[in-house]
Formats: sequence, C-alpha cells, structure tokens
Amino acid sequence: MSTHGKSSRRAAAGRVRIIGGTLRNSRLDVADLPGLRPTAERVRETLFNWLEPVIAGAHCVDLFAGTGALGIEAISRGAASARLIEQEPRAARGLRENLARLKLDRAQLSELDALHFLRRPIGLGERFDVAFLDPPFAQNLWELVARQLEQGDWLAPSAWIYVESPREAALALPANWQPHRHGQAGEVAYALYRRYTDSKTFG
Repeated sequence: MSTHGKSSRRAAAGRVRIIGGTLRNSRLDVADLPGLRPTAERVRETLFNWLEPVIAGAHCVDLFAGTGALGIEAISRGAASARLIEQEPRAARGLRENLARLKLDRAQLSELDALHFLRRPIGLGERFDVAFLDPPFAQNLWELVARQLEQGDWLAPSAWIYVESPREAALALPANWQPHRHGQAGEVAYALYRRYTDSKTFG
C-alpha cells in the first residue's frame, strides 16, 4: 500500500473503511498522492478471513504502510501490535493523524524507508508473526525485502507473510515461504505464505 509508483493513475483523496473487528466501519483518510492505492476492500476481507485463526495476539509489520489499512485492520481484529513503515512525508502525516484519531496505542509508525528499517539490528521483541509485503510495483522490491526479512531474522519461526504484486509477476521468494492461499483482483495478485524453519517441512 505504498505511495510510490504502484499505479500510473492518481488515487483520489477520500477514505477507506476498516471492515472487521473493534474498529469496524471506521474510516481512514486517504491522501491525494500519486500512486497511492490502498489494498482493495474485498482483498482485505479475504486476507483477514485467511488470517483469522492466527491474528489475535500477533505482532505485525506493514513495510509499505500507505494509509495503514492493513496494520490497522490487524489491530482491529486483535493483533497485539502493528509496526507501520512509511517514508513518504504526506502519507506518514495522514497515517499519524489516523492513528491519533482512532487512539491506537498498539500501532507504531516509523517514518523510514523499509530497506533502511530492515538493515538495522533487530531490537528486543521486534520479531514479527505477520508481515505485509506490498511494495511499490514499479520498484521491484519484493525479492530484496524478502531476503532482508530472512537475513535480519525479523520473522517468527512460523510467521505468515502477505504479498501483493502485479498479476503477471514471477517472484523468487525464499524457499521456506510456502504458499498457503492466493487470489487475483483485476491486475493484482495476492498471496499468503507460511514461513517454515525446518527444511524437512518444506522439502
């Protein structure tokens, strides 16, 4: 849900809706920024149906947060925390305002480039159970970010990773990220992966 280069269309300013949990029907303001394309509501609904058995108590990270809809939806549905990474100043300002308005003390905004965030040493308690990986389509960052998540030991042993990409993209993701569910919405493909640490589990 990042703001850089995802689409040639300019996203209209408006709002997106949280669709489940304690914040159901809350609206998030969407800034009028080039390329800002929040994950479609029906895709979010499908994703969080998939995550329903594991989202309660989970520690989440959204590496390209944009409006913050994925991380805030996770909090709404019982996640213990959400780290939201967004470097674009206007998007970050809007996200900060949304967090303040909704009084979300379990969500933390980091105004950093995702790659810079992942290059630093991991802090105590920073390993994530759920990661949302929806980078700018034009920058082709999926594989680099996935490698950094693995090399930096950012993911819990059995973490879940959501990946959103162009429908025709052929992604070379880590071998221990095994596909769990997938779908398509127009020109967008989306998939949920399960991370394994035992090589016998995934071949």
